[in-house]
Amino acid sequence: MVVSLLALVLLAVPLGLLMHGRNDAPTRVRLIADAHGRSTLTRHTSTADFAAGTLRGTQATHGSLRMSGFTGHRTVAGVRYESARWTSAWVPPGQTFTELIPSWSARTPRGAWIQVLVRVRDSSGRVSSYKDVGRWARSDRTFRRSSAGSQADDIARVVTDTVKAQSGVRLTDYQLRLRLMRLPGRAGPTVRSISTVVSALPTGVPATSKPLSSSPVSLAVPGYSQMIHRGQDPEYGGGGEAWCSPTSLAMVLGYYGRLPSASAYAWVDDAFADPWVNHVARLTYDYRYRGTGNWPFNTAVGAGRVADAFVTRLTDLRMAERFLRSGIPLVVSIRFAAGQLSGAPISASSGHLVVLAGLTSDGDPVVMDPAASHDSTVRRVYDRAQFERAWLGGSGGMAYVLRDDAHPLPARPAGVKAW
Repeated sequence: MVVSLLALVLLAVPLGLLMHGRNDAPTRVRLIADAHGRSTLTRHTSTADFAAGTLRGTQATHGSLRMSGFTGHRTVAGVRYESARWTSAWVPPGQTFTELIPSWSARTPRGAWIQVLVRVRDSSGRVSSYKDVGRWARSDRTFRRSSAGSQADDIARVVTDTVKAQSGVRLTDYQLRLRLMRLPGRAGPTVRSISTVVSALPTGVPATSKPLSSSPVSLAVPGYSQMIHRGQDPEYGGGGEAWCSPTSLAMVLGYYGRLPSASAYAWVDDAFADPWVNHVARLTYDYRYRGTGNWPFNTAVGAGRVADAFVTRLTDLRMAERFLRSGIPLVVSIRFAAGQLSGAPISASSGHLVVLAGLTSDGDPVVMDPAASHDSTVRRVYDRAQFERAWLGGSGGMAYVLRDDAHPLPARPAGVKAW
């Protein structure tokens, strides 16, 4: 089984190419810097993918990575854990890049967690130190999931969930390391997938894209407002403006009929409307960052509820349209100043998550915007050009992709191996 790659190559070309194999030598890659930007998503999703890495106290079986024993002990926050690890081969994505974001799907029994580390190599052959980009467990009862804070060397630095090249540096390949941790004598974690999107961000916002079709599409995504939660559960961010990401995630889970059960959110105050949003906020909360906007933490929660979830970057609404017409809504990150997004419920935002749920016959995006003051006003239609500028210029086209078994990823255009 090959490791599948998603490459975002040109403005209207949806993602990339398939590659596999081990390559421990620095790769020679043509430098890329253009208005459209490029991204490549590599996915380890099979027994063969995991078996191709270096196993230490771990085993690749039944399409997943598990602990087969342990190689040592680590003490974290005063608690002693048994530790094992897996290290990938060096991954050459076929392009240079300046940003890298991992995402994953894992099961973590009580007292188990995973740590995700990445090191990168630049075009001069220099190798960075391993960067800690997340310590994650689904539950916070025995271990508090967290990012690891800022880390930097001459090659790269970490900003919460993203590895970024230092100024003037171009990265060519990377290597993943997973640490699997468990309490002594207890069950360990199971990693079902580890995905990594690398990007050379656009140097500007490209011209507004044209729709693929004039036929409208509108997915039945339920509307939940983050604002009705203002001031609630301050230990998880306090609702309101802080909860755009988990509220958007909850809308997509609601669309698939995969919201948490009532017993799971029984801890939420009975007086609160949409209590499942409070629970999803708790599940996504990053105790180091002190917020719910950690992108891979959100998709990790989603991956535990549906068949598949990962973080990627898309080049425009034409690419997103393929997902929408396959019945897959997208959570996307936008940024806009006053007057730049007509009809938005907030005047401006330095970073806001919304659900892309459809397109009108004119190609304008149908958006579930959780910043609306009530559930009934969440559904909005935005101007296509304004929205693309807010999305592509704001986050480089970042998207959470979540799907269930009934909604496979969209068919690839001829000649493009997209997903």
